[in-house]
Amino acid sequence: METNSKYNFEWKDLGNIALGRPNLGTSTHVLVYRLMQYTMRDVLEKHLGPEKTNEIFVESGYKAGAEFCKNAIDCTLDFDGFMAHLTATLEKFGIGILRVEKADVGTMSFVLTVSEDLDCSGLPYSGVAFCDYDEGFIAGIMHTYTGVDFKVKEVDCWGTGERTCRFTVDGQSR
Repeated sequence: METNSKYNFEWKDLGNIALGRPNLGTSTHVLVYRLMQYTMRDVLEKHLGPEKTNEIFVESGYKAGAEFCKNAIDCTLDFDGFMAHLTATLEKFGIGILRVEKADVGTMSFVLTVSEDLDCSGLPYSGVAFCDYDEGFIAGIMHTYTGVDFKVKEVDCWGTGERTCRFTVDGQSR
């Protein structure tokens, strides 16, 4: 597919962090991540509106999830092994603590929770679910592993008063 984009992200574009940050390394503060995400969301909403902004965050999350899965997760494992490896890797990278609440591999239907996530854990109640990016991230990971398209929806969030983010993850028929 032809694109007129000046930038087409690939994993290699993340660069050589050890070379570029010999003293600071790979760590940064969650506040800095949220500062980038929330200010970007604010500006995008002003220019494009909330609905288009949410679409962009989901699409961006999807691309990130697919790249993360291809480059950081072992996709040759069986489902249980894959989920265990994914859980350990998300925790290792400080993304969050993944738990599988329900899993029906036959129908590709899951309920997942992510605690201590980057996007919203600890936010005050606002009545708004914040994890559009995470919806895409999970869908990108699951698609990359299974080859199935997924509809991911956040049903619980810190922003809506819950203490973990909960997602329904449903494989879609083509």
